[in-house]
Amino acid sequence: MPGRMPIIGRAIALAVLLACAPVVALAQSIIRDAEIERALQELAAPVFRVAGLPQSTRVIIINDGSMNAFVADARHIFVHSGLLLRLDSPDQLQAVLAHEAAHIANGHLTARPAAAASAQTAARMGLLLALAAGAASGEGGAAIGLAAGGMSSAQRSLMAHTRAEEASADQSALRYMVSAGIDPEAMLEVLDLFRGQEALSVGRQDPYVRSHPLTRDRYRTVQAFLATRGTDAEPSAASAYWYARLNAKLSAFLRNPSWTLRRVDRNDTGEIATLSRAIAHHRTPDADRALAEVGRLLQMRPGDPFYQELQGQILFESRRFDAAIAAYGRAVELAPREPLILAGYGRALLAPDSAASNARALDVLSRAQARDPFDPRMLRDLALAHARAGQPGMAATVTAERYAVLGRMEDAAALANRAVGLLPQGSPGWIRAQDVLRVAEAAQRRR
Repeated sequence: MPGRMPIIGRAIALAVLLACAPVVALAQSIIRDAEIERALQELAAPVFRVAGLPQSTRVIIINDGSMNAFVADARHIFVHSGLLLRLDSPDQLQAVLAHEAAHIANGHLTARPAAAASAQTAARMGLLLALAAGAASGEGGAAIGLAAGGMSSAQRSLMAHTRAEEASADQSALRYMVSAGIDPEAMLEVLDLFRGQEALSVGRQDPYVRSHPLTRDRYRTVQAFLATRGTDAEPSAASAYWYARLNAKLSAFLRNPSWTLRRVDRNDTGEIATLSRAIAHHRTPDADRALAEVGRLLQMRPGDPFYQELQGQILFESRRFDAAIAAYGRAVELAPREPLILAGYGRALLAPDSAASNARALDVLSRAQARDPFDPRMLRDLALAHARAGQPGMAATVTAERYAVLGRMEDAAALANRAVGLLPQGSPGWIRAQDVLRVAEAAQRRR
């Protein structure tokens, strides 16, 4: 199948992602949503380009009301939803991303003392395990998927930066912003959000201040840079647009729907206001009003796969399965390589529980797995599709992989052993089950 991860590559990826499962401690949630991830990609691209980071570097949102952003390795930047909801412009978000990108580009992660290296690796792998967990909650009430994962306070301390590193990251970030045509004034605006917090007790500070020392010298350095460079840059139309979509969707799903509806002018027929109302009505819940708003969005942008996906989700969660399948199908036609949309389509196809629909679901979910093999909600649905197809061995393998990704190693080992007994020796599913067994056994030995 085009795009499918080779078996050996899948085995290595699974082993690496799960190797440090025991370090996962405090539960956190990671937000997974195709539209939000596209918006973050659009906003981060100019920053990553001038910083010399690969465009495959990912920005991950943690569902946490505090203000924080950090890097855990050279490929992932994490931003708390609380910080995103406090920002006011695309430039401010890009300033945060530029600062964190500078920590990566300047080698601050690799410059840590050797004594902390192994613990830092454990923290990084725990975060990657959380990322792999995708929409672990499995709840159908929100488009934004929430994934189990986390890290301990000791691991957090390894992400704290020195004052010298902070000054270096600020300087680099400001240069990145100027090179990318982003207003560097936004860096000062972000620092203003945290001013005064160092005078608070540690327990009252936002975690950003604890991991990113905020000093008067840093603030003055940014002011001096702005005095010499000027601040006449304007956000690009594309950045402003994708930031507005990101902010509207995140806010409407995370805040109370009545809060959203009070703040959106009912007479505002613009795209962003319509998106906010659609989500708020969906969460009320009022499916008919939500679908009416999504219909307006699709009139504005008939070729937008994310609005098609939102329509499919609202229909699915209001149990209008045939219509949901049609809507998700259109979304997949518009974005055939987007794994989260494929996973939603496969989930909808399972609802009728007919032989034809189940066969289509198995195909679609297999395609989703090929592009994002560590999404537990998708894996749950894929296991069901295998079971309905009369493939209990593959159902056991996929369920074992799901339990492994979630850190439930004893359950993973039990299902992997079942799969090994059901599948032909040397078959792809048998090999994957053996991979899970090896990882689970290694995890048990480390306890």
